[in-house]
Amino acid sequence: MRVLAALLLGMGLWANGATAAVEDQIRSRIAPIGTVCVEGEDCGDILTGPAPAAASSGPRSGEEVYQSVCAACHSTGVAGAPKFGDAPAWTSRIEKGMDTLITHAIDGFNAMPAKGGCASCPDDEIQAAVEHMVEGSQ
Repeated sequence: MRVLAALLLGMGLWANGATAAVEDQIRSRIAPIGTVCVEGEDCGDILTGPAPAAASSGPRSGEEVYQSVCAACHSTGVAGAPKFGDAPAWTSRIEKGMDTLITHAIDGFNAMPAKGGCASCPDDEIQAAVEHMVEGSQ
């Protein structure tokens, strides 16, 4: 009888531990995948992106804008973006003129969103980035 009681008690403890493990797995599967941080709120450590850049004392150089915004696509050729330094890919674009290239960069063109997705970039920084890419791709 004692053996049976010990066996049943042991099985109960094992089942309780297994149930807890399953419940932990379920909790991890249904846990939220993110949080919302609204501008103006103190979000503390929930920010997952890079820290905001310090306020600039003036416009960034074309190379700085290229490195922080444009390189994501123009260094690898994502969605048909001409690669930086690839003269044959840039030749027909350069022939359209700087005004056209700058307008396309600011307003968006084909798969490229307006300002390459950098809505906070002033037009003069986008122009500097275009000039940098053209100079490096001739």
